[in-house]
Amino acid sequence: MEKLTFDMKLDAKGLACPMPIVRTKKVMKELKAGQVLEVEATDPGSTADMKAWAEGIGHQYLGTLQEQGVLKHYLRKASEEESAERSFAAVCDHSELEQRLKSGEPMVIVDVREPAEFAFGHIPGAVSMPLGELEIRLSELDPQQPTYVICRSGLRSDLAAQALSNAGFQQVINVVPGMKDWNGVTEDIKA
Repeated sequence: MEKLTFDMKLDAKGLACPMPIVRTKKVMKELKAGQVLEVEATDPGSTADMKAWAEGIGHQYLGTLQEQGVLKHYLRKASEEESAERSFAAVCDHSELEQRLKSGEPMVIVDVREPAEFAFGHIPGAVSMPLGELEIRLSELDPQQPTYVICRSGLRSDLAAQALSNAGFQQVINVVPGMKDWNGVTEDIKA
């Protein structure tokens, strides 16, 4: 199994509801926008609680893994860039991307979410290239190939699409909305 990376770990093992959430709220305040928290818990209800709390407050619930009776919840702190306006002109929706995938024409899908987000579900064949690494990893991509950029909601991918276009990439398309609403085929670390 692929090793997940995270920025901070919280041990909430042995705590019953609502304590895992109470501790998680406190630790999330310490994280910077975009960072990922791993919460270890043993309360079986904590999965639903973490998901509901994170989505209700605006953070992202990435997923939960279970190892030897311990639930490991992964949460990503919402960032300011995710509330920024979209401005990249070339966009496509999910149905357009699925048609392109089915056509078999050469293309690349660049997923600019963080590694933990990518691990919990991505489009098969997508290249994981977090937004923060994009500039230093441009040489891994072909500027002549159609490049579809995706993130969670379409906002980070908007920034990435602008950066790719500014770097001379000829055919850059931002996929809107992003993976949060994707209903097509996905792969993840559990596959």
